[in-house]
Amino acid sequence: MIQQAAIAAFLFLSFPAFSQSPETAAQKLDSIFSVYTNQTPGAAVAIVKDGRVVFKKGYGMADLEQDKPITPQTVFNIASVSKQFTAFAIYLLESEGRLSFEDDIRKYISELPAYSKPIRIRHLLSHTSGLRDQWALLGLAGWRQDDVFTTEQILKLLARQKELNHVPGTTFSYCNSGYTLLAEIVRRVSGRSFADYTREKIFTPLGMTNTRFYDNHESLVKNRAQSYERVGNTYYLKPINVSTAGPSNLMTTVEDLTKWVLNFENPVVGNAKMIQAFNEPSCFDDGKKVVMRIFGPGDSLFQAKGQNLGSHKGVPMITHGGHTAGFRTFMGRFPGQRLAIIALSNDEHNERLNARWQLADYYIKDHLQEEPAASPAATVPKPAPAPPVYTTGLRQFEGDYHNDELLTSYSIEVRNDLLVMTHMRLPDLVLKRTGENRFSGSGPQTFPFELEFLKSETGTITGFLISNFGVKNMLFAKKGR
Repeated sequence: MIQQAAIAAFLFLSFPAFSQSPETAAQKLDSIFSVYTNQTPGAAVAIVKDGRVVFKKGYGMADLEQDKPITPQTVFNIASVSKQFTAFAIYLLESEGRLSFEDDIRKYISELPAYSKPIRIRHLLSHTSGLRDQWALLGLAGWRQDDVFTTEQILKLLARQKELNHVPGTTFSYCNSGYTLLAEIVRRVSGRSFADYTREKIFTPLGMTNTRFYDNHESLVKNRAQSYERVGNTYYLKPINVSTAGPSNLMTTVEDLTKWVLNFENPVVGNAKMIQAFNEPSCFDDGKKVVMRIFGPGDSLFQAKGQNLGSHKGVPMITHGGHTAGFRTFMGRFPGQRLAIIALSNDEHNERLNARWQLADYYIKDHLQEEPAASPAATVPKPAPAPPVYTTGLRQFEGDYHNDELLTSYSIEVRNDLLVMTHMRLPDLVLKRTGENRFSGSGPQTFPFELEFLKSETGTITGFLISNFGVKNMLFAKKGR
């Protein structure tokens, strides 16, 4: 039984359409997060049901060095959940007639290259711009996750990119770069810093007093959570030094975020018409909805301005998650059931709890459809394939390779019959051969990648193309060829 003193620390109001008592609900949530103690990082959780905050509580520790527990007032970096606030700022400017979703982004950021087809603001909002992702680029350029990143640096990097991943408006490709540019457009149109504009137009009117976009990694944030990763039985600090905001870097609390989700039901910022448009799926240039993922017949995930539209066991939902350093975040709304789930964690391994779906299953269990059990796949033993025979020896790939867009170089050499890729700022990467001229690899900063060496008509290696989740076919030319 949970103690009465602990119950008093929660905020419980009525459950008009939820049959369980507040005490029973508290016990259920405590069981989900029971893994978190005063020796571990943890999570802060808030539940909004039928227009009211019905639960909020912290589990585990915000700072293991200072022995500070997590509370509903603990400040977290909410990573990519930040994107919907950036998109909403753009919607506010559009409602004031200060920009159009159809505007060419070079109208505001003229230093970007003029590609064959204009990139429009709506392309940035919908992740259909074709721009290379900033984190994917920086990883390939040898930047570390704990380096200092500024908006100025990212703008300079994007201004050097000669190619796009795809034609704007034709393909979905998740792109943090687009949301950095949206924040910069807000700054240039409003004449105020992005942090100041969002504070004045969104956070202050909603009473979100512990929320701000964090655009200077050296500034102080009271009551903040540190982020952690466990290696073996030891927790290690995962620092983050990002001084750019837009795709990420909103600092906030579960308590403040309850005010944000309630704004979707009873708007204080924006109006019902704007919010309806904000919650609708984005579209490609041909008018079709932007599909992020297809799970099965009638079960798709759509993109909508920093939010994802899908369903959970037949119940429509609007969600987004986030991950940066050791922070894991989730905010999900189930409009038909008037339910919102907010869960912020400073534990890299929080996803293992599957907490978001356990919470949804508990609070709206009477509305869920049973998912059909998957039929066991028949297993037919396959003969082991014959080892491939390659005509190109590994020594032919050795050399130094450079890319001007990233201002960076890699050296490739053979060690112990393995092809090894080296960079001054990265651990050495062993390449796995997947074809005659193809290899794959993965590093802590570069993300998993595919690499294809290029040959001249005479068979000489001239360079390679490299691709990861946010960069497609970036050319590194071989030096001295």
